[in-house]
Amino acid sequence: MVKYEVGDILKVITIKQPFATLIAKGLKKYEFRTWKTKYRGEILIHAGKGIDKIAMKRYEYLHFSFPKGCIIAKANLSDCVDIDEEMRCKLKKENELVYYNTIYNKTWNGYGFKLENRKELEPIYIKGKLGLWNYEGDINEKCKSRSK
Repeated sequence: MVKYEVGDILKVITIKQPFATLIAKGLKKYEFRTWKTKYRGEILIHAGKGIDKIAMKRYEYLHFSFPKGCIIAKANLSDCVDIDEEMRCKLKKENELVYYNTIYNKTWNGYGFKLENRKELEPIYIKGKLGLWNYEGDINEKCKSRSK
């Protein structure tokens, strides 16, 4: 387990619900953006205050809680891939329901941030920001024991 020092700066990405929770639970392994990043390494997943109402209906059968306005997980951002037709086919095979919008919206062009080794955290309530942003705080006591 990584031991963080108070004052360590960790990268964070803010994601709408239900997608932040799908990442935290291990169901979604790619986050999509119109911009690419060269950053690789540990990243915190922040559930923004915004929600995608259509997607919330699509995933209500999972009976997850979908907290807003807080950091809920950490992961390793291991790659940034171009979303082309080959990648859309890969995503369809992996999980058509989770990646539905990216697979079938052929006019959308962007990048997938590959997230691995995710681990849920106890919520850390904080305001989100655009892009990758920095969090300076102690998350050691926030780590949950369950990870997949």
